[in-house]
Parts: sequence; structure tokens; C-alpha cells
Amino acid sequence: MRAVRHILLPAVALIALSSFSCGSGDSASDGAGASKGAAPHRIAFVSNGVDPFWNVCAAGARAKAAELGVDLDVVFPNGTAEDQNQKLEDLLIRGVSGIAVSPVNSTGQVGFLDRIAADVPLITQDTDAPDSQRLCFIGVDNYAAGRTVGSLVKEACPDGGSVVIFIGRLEQNNARDRRQGVIDELLDRDSDPSRFDEVGKVPKGGKYEVLDTRVDNFDVAQAMAGAQDALVAYPDLACMVGLFAYNPPTCLEALRSAGRLGEVQVIGFDEQDGTLDGIESGHVYATVSQNPYQYGSESVRVLNAICDGDKSVIPEGGIIGVKAAIVRKENVAEFRAELNKRRAGE
Repeated sequence: MRAVRHILLPAVALIALSSFSCGSGDSASDGAGASKGAAPHRIAFVSNGVDPFWNVCAAGARAKAAELGVDLDVVFPNGTAEDQNQKLEDLLIRGVSGIAVSPVNSTGQVGFLDRIAADVPLITQDTDAPDSQRLCFIGVDNYAAGRTVGSLVKEACPDGGSVVIFIGRLEQNNARDRRQGVIDELLDRDSDPSRFDEVGKVPKGGKYEVLDTRVDNFDVAQAMAGAQDALVAYPDLACMVGLFAYNPPTCLEALRSAGRLGEVQVIGFDEQDGTLDGIESGHVYATVSQNPYQYGSESVRVLNAICDGDKSVIPEGGIIGVKAAIVRKENVAEFRAELNKRRAGE
């Protein structure tokens, strides 16, 4: 088993590159790691912050790295684009063969990501930077996943009502798409991923009204404060929608502190333990899981093949889709058991 380096660092990045292979040797191998007789490829998996979500991604990356015989660096930046950029530069200095990154700022980092992509194959995972020179993106369709969240709000609140959305940041295109999908579904709009409702406006349509979007800048304390304030500002709130992994647990804690558990519906995203606990107890209606384990596994698989000279792993259009899953009370126990196996590397 090759060495796996786990580096707790700060930030997030992007991915790219076009027609070159990595490591030593130019010929494609049989996919077992590196070209025959060459050193193993050294691949980096870079998050956009520190969160249990990324631990599951890392578990998938480690498992695939062990299977393929590649060296792996796992880098958890602190959540700022500046730190992520620095860590990406550090990876180049260390001589990595390819990078899979979740950019903190999908548009603001394009120039930097293009410079990375000029040196090594770059792909994006979790969130995309489609205007960059990344080779491909691995992840769910976040607009569609957002619409799924919106449909869950409709199930939980069939008579309609007011909704507040809680989210980490909107500089990431996955976050923008996810939020927009929720709004468009609630307002029964046609699908249009390019649409964007500005924060501060109050989209209304049919039975639902999106009163507010609370952006916490990837800060759990700020997320908690935002959830608590929303409960005071909107006493008739029908549903809290948490779109980053830590948002549903902070919504639950705010409701618990206010003595309002069970009065306001909670719909989540991702699979933090607090969210799954809430589903089991009946205080969270449901959550949408992105399958983060596959993000890590697919990132290593794709980069390893590219470094072997195999570009066939890059589909036309450059998108490798991952299917999202709805977790409800009836399937949460099974989902959690499988999640724990993956966390443990089984």
C-alpha cells in the first residue's frame, strides 16, 4: 500500500489541463498506477474547507489510491481562497502529478486555476469552475439537487408557508445552483440553472415565500447566530432549509434553544451526524446526500488514468455526474450503516 499523506491545511481550489501526461514515461499503462517501471503517480485531493463531509470524500480517495497504487496527498484548507491558492502552489512545489480541487470561489480563482492547469492535470470536484481550464468536473447536478430539496419542502409543508435558506457562501457555483434550484422549485418555475435571485429579495410564488437567505461565510458560529436570529425575525416561519453540511444541525440547535423543536420543519443537505440524528428523531424531515465517498474515489480514478495518458475517462462535455440520494426516516438506518463503513475504510 502506497503512502497516503493527510495534510490539515486551509483553503480550496480548482482544476484543469489538457493534453499531457504525468509522472515519468509517456506510454499509457494498464491502469495499475503509473507507467510500467515508473514511480507511482502522486495525486492531490483538495477540499474547500474543513468539515466532516470532507472526511468521507477523503476516505473514498484513500481507498481508490490504495487500490491503484498511487501516492495521495489529502489537503484540507481553512476555507479561504487565499489559503487554498497557497496550498495549491505548495503542492506544485512538492511535485504532484495531478490535482482534484473544490474551488472556494468558482469565478474569482479562474486565473489562478488556469496557471495550475498549465503545470499539471487539474479537475474539479464538489464545485466546478467551468470557465477555467480544468479537464472535467465530478459531482452532482446541484441545481437539480436543489430542486429535489424544494420538492421535500413541499412534502413537509404541503399547505405552503414561509421559508428561510441557510448557506455557507455563494461564491461557489455549487452553492449558487443549489440555492437557485430550491427557489425555482418552490415557485414552480421552469428549470433555468442560469437564473439567480439576488440575496435580499423575497421571491414569492404560489403557496411559498422565500423570506431570506442567511449566508454564514463557512463559519459555524455565524450559522448558529443566523438561525437563531431568523427564528426571532420570522416567528411564523414554516421551514428552515440548510444547504451546507453544518447548516441543518445548527438549525436544529437554534430550534432546541428556542423551545421550538417540532414547530418548524427542517430540510437538510449532506449527511452530518447531527442531521441524521434529526431524521431519526423526527426533527429533520429529510436530507439530500451527494455521495461524497464517490467524489474522492472518482477523483483519484480519473486523475490516475489521465496521468497514464488515458484521456478517454473525460466524457464529452467534461462532466462526470454523481447521483444524489434522499435520506428519510425510513432509510436513514441503512444509509447510516453504509456511511459508517465508508468512514472506517471498509
